[in-house]
Amino acid sequence: MKKIFLFLFVALSTTVFAQNKLTVESGNLDVLKGQTEVNVERVYGDPLFQADNFTETEYLERRHKETVAKNGEAAWKTWIDFWEQHVETIWTEKFVEGLNKSKKIKFTQNAESKYTLIIHPKWMYAGWTGFITQPAKLSADITIVETANPSNILAIIKADKIEGIGSKVDYGMEYGRISAAYEKTGKEFGKELKKALK
Repeated sequence: MKKIFLFLFVALSTTVFAQNKLTVESGNLDVLKGQTEVNVERVYGDPLFQADNFTETEYLERRHKETVAKNGEAAWKTWIDFWEQHVETIWTEKFVEGLNKSKKIKFTQNAESKYTLIIHPKWMYAGWTGFITQPAKLSADITIVETANPSNILAIIKADKIEGIGSKVDYGMEYGRISAAYEKTGKEFGKELKKALK
């Protein structure tokens, strides 16, 4: 009976969160042909969290209650400090790290380049660790624009529930698992870029 339950649980999780792909919605990545460096920006906006589509405020309120109930206010202070570091810098850095795995073009923040790649996270799923590990997932809009004229959108790419696997991060905490999803999204973009620039 336990085996049946486990199988159904895994099957359901796979069905609900199985997309794990990038789709070019408009334009073409070959616009970057001949470029050696591309600027990267992150527009955070108001992403939703978990299958319930919580706002970040709602997600953090729930996490605060859980943490304080189990480990006290000091543990929450430590947790939220790490969370804020990840939101402000680390997630974007991991995305850039993933982009640069392609080695085709150098991606960097604050670069003076002709084109800018913008990632706009729309939805994040924190996953969990335990007997079964469920990776974090990221859905995001990725746009390529002309740096001098950002209203000139050259390509739009949709990242749909990219799973954060294969990264050297702290999988024990949500923010670490989510950073892995950012890195994997960068890697997947790099794969698509390689195809486009052949």
